[in-house]
Amino acid sequence: MLSTIDIVNSEHFDDPVAAYDRLAAHYADLSHLREAYLRGVEREIISRIPKGSRSLLDLGAGDGTRALRIASQVGIERVVLVEPSKEMAGRSGELAELWPVRAEDLALDAAEKNHRACGPWTDEGVRPHTTGPNTSHPRADAERFDAITCLWNVLGHIPRDEKRLRAFTAIARLLAPQGRFFLDVNHRYNLRSYGILPTGARWIRDALSPGENNGDVLAEWSDAGISTYGHVFTHREIMRLAAAAGLELEERLVIDYEDGRIRCFAFQGNLLYIFRRSSRIDSASAPQAS
Repeated sequence: MLSTIDIVNSEHFDDPVAAYDRLAAHYADLSHLREAYLRGVEREIISRIPKGSRSLLDLGAGDGTRALRIASQVGIERVVLVEPSKEMAGRSGELAELWPVRAEDLALDAAEKNHRACGPWTDEGVRPHTTGPNTSHPRADAERFDAITCLWNVLGHIPRDEKRLRAFTAIARLLAPQGRFFLDVNHRYNLRSYGILPTGARWIRDALSPGENNGDVLAEWSDAGISTYGHVFTHREIMRLAAAAGLELEERLVIDYEDGRIRCFAFQGNLLYIFRRSSRIDSASAPQAS
């Protein structure tokens, strides 16, 4: 059963990273409550990671459990966790490299500056560089990953399109020519989760008064008494960001948030995207004739 915090101590955090620092102690329980969905997403990712992949970058990795589980299933040797929350990252152990940077700050220069190997957190909230067999890194601008993941609506904790585009652009640059980027987001028109009246109201608002803040919501973990900024997405929003960053859609799946099953229609679940580098920025990624 999920442990709870006294409602008197219910807290709201404007900064999602601070919210996850507070949420870290409850994260495993919260994940268990959504295990069917999380495992459903992982199942589809595992079946689509390119054969021979050897590296995985996970943005908003939390405690690292999912990235390590995916990597172990497909034989990936190198796992890098991008996790700015000190408390969440502190639960990841030393089985993967850590970049303690926000996804929206994962520009190449930021990645190079913040690239750290696993080690104890300092009082300043960063891991110092240490030496060892897994800590010799190339320059950040030489980094390329065969698989990149950004899961459980991590993108929805990044405020404003400008910052979300920064994250997408960095991802496109860090993705290997034949690599795949896997993104799952909360769907704004998920009728099964939100109900007909709220979903209908959202659709009408978007149709009559479109704006980048239309999808802003209160992300709330009521059992833990914690809330923060969140955003729920439309397909159009995701595709606009991807196109601007130089990513091409390979496939989109709809996954039921309750049972993790694939659904036929977008209003039946959340959205899982599989992207590759655009042929505009890397001709090697262009589809090959059969």
